[in-house]
Amino acid sequence: MRSTVKAARIAGLTALAAFGLSGGPGHLAAKPGADRTYTIANYPVEARATNAVAAKDAAIADGQKAAFRSLMKRIIPVSAYRDMERIAATDPATLVDGVAVRSERNSATQYIATLDFSFQAAEVRDLLNRQNIPFVDTQAPSTIIVPLTRDAKAAAGPSGEFRIASGTWGTVWPTLDLENSVAPLKVEALKPEIGPDVLRGLYEDATLNASIMTLAAAYGSDQIVVAIAEIDTEGRKVNVLLAGQDAAGPFALQRAYRLSAGDLAYTLELAAVVSQGVLEGRWKAINSGGAVAAVAPGNVSPYSAAPYATAPGFATGDEIAFDAQFTGANEWNAMRRVLLEAPGIDDIRIGSISADRASVSVKYPGGGPALAQALTGYGISLTDTGGLWVMRQLR
Repeated sequence: MRSTVKAARIAGLTALAAFGLSGGPGHLAAKPGADRTYTIANYPVEARATNAVAAKDAAIADGQKAAFRSLMKRIIPVSAYRDMERIAATDPATLVDGVAVRSERNSATQYIATLDFSFQAAEVRDLLNRQNIPFVDTQAPSTIIVPLTRDAKAAAGPSGEFRIASGTWGTVWPTLDLENSVAPLKVEALKPEIGPDVLRGLYEDATLNASIMTLAAAYGSDQIVVAIAEIDTEGRKVNVLLAGQDAAGPFALQRAYRLSAGDLAYTLELAAVVSQGVLEGRWKAINSGGAVAAVAPGNVSPYSAAPYATAPGFATGDEIAFDAQFTGANEWNAMRRVLLEAPGIDDIRIGSISADRASVSVKYPGGGPALAQALTGYGISLTDTGGLWVMRQLR
């Protein structure tokens, strides 16, 4: 998402000429076949420094390393995330094929941009093969994704409690890197012939398959997934149902996301990013010898942890979502570096970032209490503040 800033420092401006970074807007040419998955597009970077040149240097360098980590998470099965420790010392600068600017702005001390990072497919494959790290870089057939919202308390009407997604849930999906994913998505609107009964059927074991068949007939495609976001203001949660059929088969998965400090947009952006990761994980699982989650909603509590996280073929470890709170970019970079490098922390997902906080989700054996104890040794506190975990640097 475009408000997200993901960064980890590596190279300087001297490398940019070799990578083809231009000063104005531009796009990398789409790569053919499996190589397409080696482009991380629409990637936001940001940094502050003592001058504009140093800020741009830091932003590009940080973004380059973070984009490489995103690539690894895209193509490596979740069950093998721990193997990435074996390539932690790799310099992504040696693997970059090109960088293109989508947008940028700067001041005397700050640089903000959205970039496309393209990596050398053959060289990355060779690196992973040498380290015996499994990966899946072949794209699945494209799946239609239909974002909707649900108001369970709405009075019955022509469209019932379901609405075509507007606001953040509707706008965030097209901003994700959908085309280059190992599980490509195409966003489409709800067709008028799909009534509320069909959508309600996605929530019920007995009618799930019938609803999926109706959706497939309406869209002329066997691969269609509905993403329904339901805002629970009383419970301070957003419940998201993913249901339909993708390249891995029919499924329904339901998950709840805590409203972070009452910031609905922030929570919905994170939910969309994680949902895309679920679909990628399902495709990688069936192409790497694993199994996929195919849990009907009736068998999963809407307030449970992510059901896909404990399904066969996915990483083990308890998931913890928390707010990282900091006083500036330097403090955030230091905290994030710990998350990236500390042993045992897997499946790191960073949501929206503002000037003083970031939304983060990770997996760690033992959950929040165990992670809190581990982070203390790095000078970081992780505290449960009544249902919401908060991470801060110890002072």
